Amino acid sequence: MSSANVSVWFEIPARDLARAKRFYDSVFAVSLKLEDFGPHKLAVFPGELGQNSGCLIHGEGYEASGRATTIYLVAGDDLAAPLARVAKAGGKIVLPKTALPDEMGHFAQFLDSEGNRVGMFSAH
Repeated sequence: MSSANVSVWFEIPARDLARAKRFYDSVFAVSLKLEDFGPHKLAVFPGELGQNSGCLIHGEGYEASGRATTIYLVAGDDLAAPLARVAKAGGKIVLPKTALPDEMGHFAQFLDSEGNRVGMFSAH
């Protein structure tokens, strides 16, 4: 593989796209952009053109689940702040802030407003 990073795009299923967008906008203090992609509705995470990014997606063939692949989103310098907003935004923390070995950073996991298990990562 020639790429330094194997991930290029992710899609997080949403039962209710507006609710899911409000959740992620609130937790990560961003503004996802609404888009139509054929029969699917998307809310795209902000990012630089050509960089890895992803979206929330609503449409046939996408089912929210806490038992599927877990993706990890970068949560800034310290994931404590966005993690503290999870419950207020309608989610649930399922794994609190946890240190990785050898000072590699910290991670946590939550269930989002749609029932998806999602992780966060930060250096501190």
